[in-house]
Amino acid sequence: MIRTHNLGFPRIGAQRELKKSLESYWQGEIDSQDLFNNGQQLRKNNWQTQADSGLDLIPVGDFSWYDHVLDMSALLGCIPERFKHDGGAVDIDTYFRMARGRSVDGGDVSACEMTKWFDTNYHYIVPEFQPEQSFKLSTEKLFEEVNEALQLGHRVKPVILGPLSFLWLGKAEGEEFDKLNVLDQLLAAYGEILNRLSDLGVEWVQIDEPILVLDLPDQWKLAFEQAYHKLQRGDLKLLVASYFGELADNLKLVCDLPVAGLHIDAIRSPEQVQQLIDWLPSYKVLSVGIIDGRNVWKNNLGATVSVTQAIQQHWAGELWLAPSCSLLHVPVNLAFETSLSDDIKSWLSFATEKLTELQLVKAAVLDNNCLSSDEFSRNREAISNRENSSLVHNKDVQRCLENVKSLSLKRGLDFNERIKLQQQHLRLPNFPTTTIGSFPQTTDIRSNRRRYKQGELSQADYQSVMQQEIADVIAKQEALGLDVLVHGEPERNDMVEYFGEQLQGFAFTQNGWVQSYGSRCVKPPIIYGDVSRPQAMTVNWASYAQSLTDKPVKGMLTGPVTILNWSFVRDDQDRATTCQQIALAIRDEVLDLEKAGIRIIQIDEAALREGLPLRKKQWSEYLNRAIEAFCITTSGVKNETQIHTHMCYSNFNDIMSSVSDMDADVITIETSRSDMKLLDAFEQFQYPNEIGPGVYDIHSPNVPKIEQIEYLMQQAARRIPLERLWVNPDCGLKTRAWPEVQQALRNMVIAAKQLRQSVTVVE
Repeated sequence: MIRTHNLGFPRIGAQRELKKSLESYWQGEIDSQDLFNNGQQLRKNNWQTQADSGLDLIPVGDFSWYDHVLDMSALLGCIPERFKHDGGAVDIDTYFRMARGRSVDGGDVSACEMTKWFDTNYHYIVPEFQPEQSFKLSTEKLFEEVNEALQLGHRVKPVILGPLSFLWLGKAEGEEFDKLNVLDQLLAAYGEILNRLSDLGVEWVQIDEPILVLDLPDQWKLAFEQAYHKLQRGDLKLLVASYFGELADNLKLVCDLPVAGLHIDAIRSPEQVQQLIDWLPSYKVLSVGIIDGRNVWKNNLGATVSVTQAIQQHWAGELWLAPSCSLLHVPVNLAFETSLSDDIKSWLSFATEKLTELQLVKAAVLDNNCLSSDEFSRNREAISNRENSSLVHNKDVQRCLENVKSLSLKRGLDFNERIKLQQQHLRLPNFPTTTIGSFPQTTDIRSNRRRYKQGELSQADYQSVMQQEIADVIAKQEALGLDVLVHGEPERNDMVEYFGEQLQGFAFTQNGWVQSYGSRCVKPPIIYGDVSRPQAMTVNWASYAQSLTDKPVKGMLTGPVTILNWSFVRDDQDRATTCQQIALAIRDEVLDLEKAGIRIIQIDEAALREGLPLRKKQWSEYLNRAIEAFCITTSGVKNETQIHTHMCYSNFNDIMSSVSDMDADVITIETSRSDMKLLDAFEQFQYPNEIGPGVYDIHSPNVPKIEQIEYLMQQAARRIPLERLWVNPDCGLKTRAWPEVQQALRNMVIAAKQLRQSVTVVE
């Protein structure tokens, strides 16, 4: 018997209905009941879409108001003390305060830390644990949604994050302690969850344990064995799901767990399937992820049917077919795309289409005659068209790649010599202040950009209104007293999409939205072919901004690794080659900015660590290629030109050598939520260049106080020599409102001035 199921469906809605509801609620335009009603309709639509595709089991519990890891913290009553939770039910506002900050009485309180979900661009809210952590079921959300789906007649499979992954992804708060010390209490709570689901009549529960594709310490491997022996029960079948990589040395461990089934990612690691067939007892269910849940390319159905038939021939037990992972990471429905060329659209598959592909594979495995159907004929035609398309292959780009080896990837002088030349030109004070690049994107800015794209605004008029926005931003920064200015990026819809729209080899969707965190959605570009830069992309805007001020204005670019990692990347050549193509295009832009007189150029590599392979044995190759790509962008730059880079939420301890090899003159990082603890890596490594640790958490509506900024910088000065420190926000400011931004930056400038007077290191 073959069944099909899904690990999770995009929760945002085909038209970002969740985003709109959340932001309306936060702004007080709708009440909580309206919010709940909107969520219920979204879930109903999602379940029906999956049921219509023919799935045998439909996931429930994959819908989240903000983040599924935060959902687990709320369900388990794992609420940090600063949110003043009384121990009862966790209400929706407490839940949102954990994600966004603010306290019960409306005062400031720091939000929970946020970081990347494995090697994706999705962010999760980090659980916090105390040494005497207790767990108590504190929300009814999961159980209500299961009952909701059952009442609609769906055959459901609840999805929960597994106990070991939940612990691993959290952090010990306060004094250091072994998180496994609280595992027994956690398992008791998980046992209650499973009992409640069993009482609802559920047959299968999917327990996600994605950490099984990581290098786990021996004590954590042992903990898996102990945990699942405690969780096993006869009245409920557990399917442990791993994804994003290979099980490798954890494979036998997983095969021996006392669970009813196992899901593996056969897209990321097809070679593990045969070994799993050899080791997994045949009385267990084998679920194979045969459809790529991380990318948007149409599945080669014929090839997948052949692979699946081979698995079926060798596997004696029950076989389930599924996407490789949750479809959270791809857009909802290709049907909404009306502007893509017919060729490119025919190569794509979004979440809804992937479920159809899954059913076609199942049908053909069960009946070989399906391979001659119209659906399979169209699929073969699309696959062949893409392989041979002139849109994909560009001989000029391929010739340029051959010259990469001739580039010198080292700056002319060492940093200690370069910085002297730069300071002679820039004349910046100690604790120079700047921002990361973007300023608030107002309704007028978005409206004018949209009108221009729709042809309602001429090129000349569009340039005029954008220049006015830039002039306004420059004036505001000068009034605030910032030392290094930016042009504010009013012309940019997104830090990756903006560049992709001007590079050849990229395609863009109208509604290809993917959740990044909470209400934040991104529309990743689709890299379908060889990449090149036909003309300058940012020079005119940066030059205009610089003409308005005597202070230095940073040229703002997105780096090649980030463009790669935040795009849907072609799968017909290795990613490193595509990254080199992008790097050469950005290099052209860097050199043109320098020729135009821009003295500081920021090349953001926010996603550098995000692309790091999950297994350490693969790190070296990735990091070497990633750093090489960054250095390609700066090759040929004068010593007097100051190169900045920015990196988002990351733990740098284990990649400091590679970060240093980038040899950026200044690196800015997000540290405010960690109380500057992320700087420990830079201190221990003795990072030689300059650093701007974020002092303003831009993901929270809280405005940092002057004394708070001073405190954070004092913490930084304990780790990094003060002459190498910059003062800046955590990230770009496009999602914030002007009143809070101006007050926060005003406080930041005042704090920097006071720090220049006297720096007191806090003991």
